[in-house]
Amino acid sequence: MATTPPIRCLHASIPTVFRSPAIYQVSCRSSQMFSYRSTTMMSMCFLRRSDLRSRFLSTPKTTSPMRRPRFSVGASTEESSIPSNRNLIVANSVVIVALAVANRVLYKLALVPMKQYPFFMAQLTTFGYVLIYFTILYTRRRLGIVTNEMMDVPKWRFAIIGFLEALGVATGMAAAAMLPGPVIPILNQTYLVWQLLFALLILGRRFLLNQIAGCLLVAVGVVVAVSSGSGADTTLSGIGFLWPAVLVASAAFQAGASIIKEFVFNDAAKRLEGKSLDIFVVNSFGSGFQALFVFLLLPFLSNLKGIPFASLPSYLKDGAGCFFNTGAKISGCDGAPILPLLYIATNLAFNISLLHLVKISSAIVSSLTMMLSVPLAVYIMSKPLPYLPGGSSLSSNFTMGCIVLVLGLLLYNIPTTPTKQHTKTS
Repeated sequence: MATTPPIRCLHASIPTVFRSPAIYQVSCRSSQMFSYRSTTMMSMCFLRRSDLRSRFLSTPKTTSPMRRPRFSVGASTEESSIPSNRNLIVANSVVIVALAVANRVLYKLALVPMKQYPFFMAQLTTFGYVLIYFTILYTRRRLGIVTNEMMDVPKWRFAIIGFLEALGVATGMAAAAMLPGPVIPILNQTYLVWQLLFALLILGRRFLLNQIAGCLLVAVGVVVAVSSGSGADTTLSGIGFLWPAVLVASAAFQAGASIIKEFVFNDAAKRLEGKSLDIFVVNSFGSGFQALFVFLLLPFLSNLKGIPFASLPSYLKDGAGCFFNTGAKISGCDGAPILPLLYIATNLAFNISLLHLVKISSAIVSSLTMMLSVPLAVYIMSKPLPYLPGGSSLSSNFTMGCIVLVLGLLLYNIPTTPTKQHTKTS
């Protein structure tokens, strides 16, 4: 084996006139210059001086200013996706407003034939949706839309969601039975305040001043629009602190469940390496745990509605007969099953679309969208409708409340400056 001659100092053998030009030429040559193998460095000391400068340019270099423009292209692509995502959110919000209005109106119409069985309707939607959601989830799982990684999402979070939603239903029903009607929609507006607080604590989100002010304006607008002409300012007299506090706690439970759903989507995006979690995974398991806890609370809930638990089976049987309008002993089931089925179909579409909006935006945006539907639904229900021919008149405060609500939505959605958005993205 031939011995390797001693290596001379490369820097000392290169004339000064050749040093700096070679470095400058490295920065302006194409990336193809860097394909030469690093093993040739051992033989460079024995090349001629005329070839040494060209061979030095062929040494590998892992970093170069030529690679920097790629980052600017990536940034521009990311910034260009923001308007498309905003357009998607706006389109989904419009659909949800329409579905929310239809949902409220059809629920009012569905209670015309089911006016003696509202508790049956509530249990039908609670337990029936579990079967529907899991059927859809099974189908999507068979089609490969839902992957094994999606099914491996921790289920204890869905248990918390179901428990909070069931607790919100129970406390809400208990408080609604003890409070005057006009007070309930006013106290329910604390839902948005709880969402802001839980988003701060659970998600670590920070809100701009215009967003906080916009949310408060939306809540005030809904209160003014819904309570106009109802004498709600005097209905709180003679009511203690307990039941209003229970209704506020009910709003807190449901707001916490909505924020945890958003947390599940955000955390799943990290676990799935950028892939989005299918909404039917959240819908199915969340509704399943909610139905479980509602089932455990059935004795308490039935007593709140004035139905002894021993009489619950016969009540549900009569409710099913009125729902299908076949052989019911109670008269006045005209309109069933068309009106209840229309409500259930609309409510399903509304729940799925609402969760999709939470997925692509946030729980607070979905709440603001729902609040926009409240005065629209009140306005429609004030007009004569099939099976509801009466109608009612609205005061000028209703218009004022709607104006305040829209101003709050506009204030919340004031776009941030590009500098702030770019800093957040970075």
